[in-house]
Formats: sequence, structure tokens, C-alpha cells
Amino acid sequence: MNTHRPVSAIFGAVLTVMATLCLEPARVAAQPADLAIPDPATNANLVETNLTPPELPVDANDGTSRSPTQLERYDFILATGRYQANTRDWKDAEESYVKLLVDGIPEAMQKTALFELAQVVRSENDLTRAQAIYTQYLTRWPGDIRTPEIFLKQGQVFREMGLPNLALTKFYGVMTTALSIKNSQIADYKGLVLQAQIEIAETHYLIGQFKDAADYFTRLLTQNDPALDRAQIQFRLIRSLEAIKQHDEAASQALEFLTHYPDSPEEPEVRYHLAQAYKSQNRNTEALQQVRIFLKEEQNKATNNEAVWSYWQQRVGNEIGNELYQEGDYVKALEVYLALAQLDGTPAWQLPVRYQVGLTYERLLQPRLAAEAYRNVLTNAVSLNTTNLAPDTKSVVDMAAWRLHFLEWNERAEAFNHPVVAAIANTNNINHQP
Repeated sequence: MNTHRPVSAIFGAVLTVMATLCLEPARVAAQPADLAIPDPATNANLVETNLTPPELPVDANDGTSRSPTQLERYDFILATGRYQANTRDWKDAEESYVKLLVDGIPEAMQKTALFELAQVVRSENDLTRAQAIYTQYLTRWPGDIRTPEIFLKQGQVFREMGLPNLALTKFYGVMTTALSIKNSQIADYKGLVLQAQIEIAETHYLIGQFKDAADYFTRLLTQNDPALDRAQIQFRLIRSLEAIKQHDEAASQALEFLTHYPDSPEEPEVRYHLAQAYKSQNRNTEALQQVRIFLKEEQNKATNNEAVWSYWQQRVGNEIGNELYQEGDYVKALEVYLALAQLDGTPAWQLPVRYQVGLTYERLLQPRLAAEAYRNVLTNAVSLNTTNLAPDTKSVVDMAAWRLHFLEWNERAEAFNHPVVAAIANTNNINHQP
């Protein structure tokens, strides 16, 4: 189902870039690359990961001592700055890079030093100063070969600063600069263009513009570049589609995700979105089937990531069960609540679930089973210090006691009004007439 908007002028330019870079049609397969944005608190932005301290060359081939050349000294300072950056010695790294920004240093060396200095400052989370350094680079060397990469990094920094519109402008800037690249540079820029596309989709997603995000994530999935983390892109697409209530497409994407990435860490949340998509389309039987898979058939997977599975099991069960109950589908709701009761034996979990089981039995005209459920609530509550109960939990206990009292009173009233009892009462009344 295609409900996406027509291609905008800006995105038309993006598509032109993609065509220029010879991007191929889609192929659905798991890929190992990361979609995640580089963390400025890590060394992801730095050029090297070699942690061996650099040394100045002082010996000639014949073993005699000599003084290093000026260029060797510059190389040594650059290597030292990189070593300090990779060992998180930010202050000293800055000082090393600044030494290479003076007159007399080869221009290529100055460019590298200023570019890597910005990365160090960003790693220190000094985003405003990092942005200023990137701007200084573009001012000093307009049209430089690093311009697309700097635009990409500026966009990331703007987004970290909470300025998504400026970030998008920079990401699109990567596209426009790529339009003028030489054929010999296509391979170098292809990865930058792809990353800019990912960043555009991610930015729309992070600021809650889910329709635009779904558009861009969908277009990304039409590419088969091995650098794409297809699982993460499809996962965000599913979230975006559910957010804009495109339930049919969300269900289709979720089923495809579960087929191709059955062991993904996002599997429980994808199953949650699939169940919700079915429920939103009034496909209650299929939604319930997903709940069954969640609560019963996936116990072996839950043990591998217990906290995550437990959270999503409880959430999907609660939400689907409550929706079924509110719509009057009490048989299916009861099945969900009984399954939820098996997830956690603690009173804090059992009290509200068992109370809901009791309410459902009442709706199914099973007062004795309802009373048993309410007694279970009260029995579990005995093990808690009732004076320290949370307000919500205490309310559940109080309501269970009231419902149990009502059912017991109603049972006695019905027994009193039973036809046999009524007939005996009438006979006694006749016999006692004067």
C-alpha cells in the first residue's frame, strides 16, 4: 500500500545524486553496519585507533644518529595529537593540533589538523566550539574535498544542539555538493551520501515527524548498499508507520522483519507493534495469536534478554487484553489475563491481573470464578504490608474486597429468591395465617 507523498524538489535532487552514484534496487538481507549516530563521548569520530605512542625517527639506515627533518617533526606532532585524542587526553590533543595551525606548516597538514581538532572538541561535547571550527575550515578552504564530510558532521552537531532544521540543511548540503563530484571520486562520496540520507530520515524520526521519516526510511530500503543496517532502518519504519496509524503497512513490514531478523534484539517490540497493528484493524484473532506467541511460545528467547522481554510481554498483554475487554470480547480478554498471571508471581503483579480476571469472569456471568479471583487478590495482599501499599495497589485490594462482598451478598439474595425457597416461604406464610 503506497500512501507516500509526491517527491519534493529537494528530494528529487537527492534521487539524482543516488542515480549518479549508481545505487541499485533493493535486496532484503541482514547487514552488519551501524545506523547509530557516532557518540561524541567515544573515539568514533577520530581518525586512528592506534594506541602506540609515536616516536621521532632519529636513526639512519646505517645506524648513525641524525636529526629529524621538519616534515618528520610535523608528522610526529600530528601522530602525537591522534594518540592523545584516542587516549582521551583531550587538552593535550588540542595543543598538539594547534601547533600545526601556524604559518609555515604545509597547507595539507593544516587542513588535517583543523579537521581533527574539531573532532576532538566535539568529543569533549563542546558543540558550539566544534561548530565554529568546522565553519572556520569551510571559510578558509571553500570547496575543499572535505566539504561534504564537514557538512555531515555539522548536521550531526546541530542535531545534538537541538537544532534539527539546521541539521537537515547541512545533511541536504552533503547531497548538493555530491552533485558536482568528479567520476574518480564517486566511491569516496557514495558512503557520505548514504550516511546523509540515513541522517535525514533519523532526524525526522527523532523530532516526531513520522510521516516524513516513514517516507525516507522506505526509500532507504530500496537500496542494497552493504553499509545499510537494514534491520534498524526497517525497525524505525515500523515504529513510524504505527505512529501515523498506517496499520496495514506496519503489519506487513513487521511480518517481513520477523521473517528476516528472528533473533534481533528488537523482536519483542516488533511483535508488540504487529499485535497493535492487527488490533487497530479489528483483526482480533490475529492480534491474540501474537499475544500467545509473546506470552507462551517465546519463553526460551525471554531468558536471553529477560528484562526486555518481560517489559514487552507485560505491555503487549496489558494493552491488548484491556482493549479486548473494553470492546466486549471477554473470552479473548480472559485468555490474555490468565496468560499474564503466569508471567510474574509477585503480589505487586498478581493483584491487578487477578482483579481484572475477576471482572472478566463477572462479565462472562461466572460469579463463583470471579469470587475466587477476588479472594486470590486478598490472599496475595496478606503478604504485603497494607499500610505501605502504593495508592494504586491499595485501591485494587479495596475494590477486590468490595466486589467479593457484593458477589457474596448477591449469591445469598439469589438463594433467598430461588423458586424452591420462595415456595417454602409461601407455604409457611399460609400455615401461619390466622
